[in-house]
Amino acid sequence: MIMPGIGQSGASPAPHPDSLGVIISMPPALAAELRAWREMFGGPDVAAVPPHITLISGRATGTWAHAAEHVRSVARSWAPFEVSLRGTGTFAPISPVVFLNLVDGVDNCLDLHERLLDGPVEHLLDFVFHPHLTVAHDLDAETMARAEREMADFSADFQVLSIGLYDYSHGGWSLCEELPLGKAEGA
Repeated sequence: MIMPGIGQSGASPAPHPDSLGVIISMPPALAAELRAWREMFGGPDVAAVPPHITLISGRATGTWAHAAEHVRSVARSWAPFEVSLRGTGTFAPISPVVFLNLVDGVDNCLDLHERLLDGPVEHLLDFVFHPHLTVAHDLDAETMARAEREMADFSADFQVLSIGLYDYSHGGWSLCEELPLGKAEGA
């Protein structure tokens, strides 16, 4: 049984040098729009974390290189897919997060998450995996309510053509590789 706040192995979810992350980045124009919204709610410091959909936030269960090769292999085997973002949701009162809902692409994200876990990768869970795009986190109640209200009609669609592989080796998350999905045009 996986308990919230720990991974399958019982490891802490706090990032460390062996941490590994896999995300879906936003296309540049959408990323800029979402960054502006996020800065409006949380200030310029939120720019340190670009808008994204997390697939894995965890660690390698063997060597980092072996886990990274598994992520590359999954990317090569995965077809591009469409994601539709529609309106807001929240994890409150469990967690102070306002997010954009995935309408289309949820099943692909869930399946991709599970496929990534079929190898030497562990998702260190704070909560059960729920694909979403965070727009506000750990802010005062008024700002959280404003984010949920002001983005309630938000709508965007985009094609997922790659996944980003991140490490935490220098004390912060950094992109190691943007991995094209193998069945993408030109791949």
